[in-house]
Amino acid sequence: MSQTDNAAEIVPIKRPVRWHIFVFMLPAVIVYSAVMVLPLIETLRLSLYNVVDGQPAFVGLANFKVLFGDPRWAHDFWNALVNNLIFFAIHMCVQNPIGVALAALLSVPKLRGVAFYRTAMFLPTLLSFVIVGFIWKLILSPIWGVAPWMLDLIGLKFLFAPWLGKPGSALIAVSLISNWQYIGIPMMLIYAALLSIPEEVIEAAECDGITGWAQFWKIKLPLILPAIGIISILTFVGNFNAFDLIYTVQGALAGPDMSTDILGTLLYRTFFGFQLQLGDRSMGATIATVMFLIILAGVSLYLFVIQRRMRRYQF
Repeated sequence: MSQTDNAAEIVPIKRPVRWHIFVFMLPAVIVYSAVMVLPLIETLRLSLYNVVDGQPAFVGLANFKVLFGDPRWAHDFWNALVNNLIFFAIHMCVQNPIGVALAALLSVPKLRGVAFYRTAMFLPTLLSFVIVGFIWKLILSPIWGVAPWMLDLIGLKFLFAPWLGKPGSALIAVSLISNWQYIGIPMMLIYAALLSIPEEVIEAAECDGITGWAQFWKIKLPLILPAIGIISILTFVGNFNAFDLIYTVQGALAGPDMSTDILGTLLYRTFFGFQLQLGDRSMGATIATVMFLIILAGVSLYLFVIQRRMRRYQF
C-alpha cells in the first residue's frame, strides 16, 4: 500500500464541543447582562429622549446641548467635573504613593509583625462607607469631636478648624477620609507585586552592590510599574463613580455651597430629585452618559497607550 493510500485513510479526529463551558458561563452572563449591560444600554438610549407633551420623544443630542449650553446646567456640571478631577488628583498624589511606600516597608525582609501591620492597614477598606463617614464626622466635629482635644494634647489646637464646614477645605477633607479608607487596596496590590519579583533578580542586584532603597528605586519600582498602572486606572474609575462617601459626609447637596459636589452627587440629584428639585430622568441619563464616556476615554488611554509602553517591564 502506498503512502498516498495511507494518507487518504487518515481520518481527522473531531474534538468534542465542550458545551459544559457555556452551561457554566450562562448564569454569569445572564446576571451580568441584566445588572450591567442592559441598564447601560437603557441609560444611553434615555439620554437621547425627552418628555414632550407627556410622551417620550427622540431629541437626539438636545439634552447634551442643554447640559453644556444652558448656564444653570453648565455651571453645576463644570463645578462637579472640576471637583471630581481634584478628588481624583488627591487620591493619585496621596493614596497611591503612600500605598506604594507602605508596601515597600512591608516587603522588607525579617520585618516583625508584618501580618498585624498588613491587617491593620487594610481593615478600614472592609468598613462600610456609612460607618466611615459617620465616624469621621464625629471626629472632625468642632463641638463634640475628638480632633480638637487630640491636637490640644500636642499643643497644636490652633491648627484645628471646621474643615468639613468650610468651602475651601471640605473637598480636601473628604478626599483624605476616602484615602484613609481605601489606602489598603493599593498597598496590598503593590505588596503582592513586590512578592512576585523573582529571587534571582534580587540576588543579581545584591551581587552588583545594589541594596536598600537604591534596590527599590532602580530594580523593584520599574518591575511593579504594571501594577501601579492598574492601581491608577482603578483609582480613576472608582473616583469618577464615587458617590457614597460624599453623600454620607456632606449629604446630597454636597455642601457647603456645592464645594464637594462631584458627578455622582449631581447625577443623584438630577435623576431622583432632592427636596424641592424634581427628578429629570433624561438629564440624569445624560450626565450618566457623560460620566461613562469620561471613564471610557480614561480606560482606553490606559489600555492602548500607557499599558503598551509598560509591557517591556513584565516577565
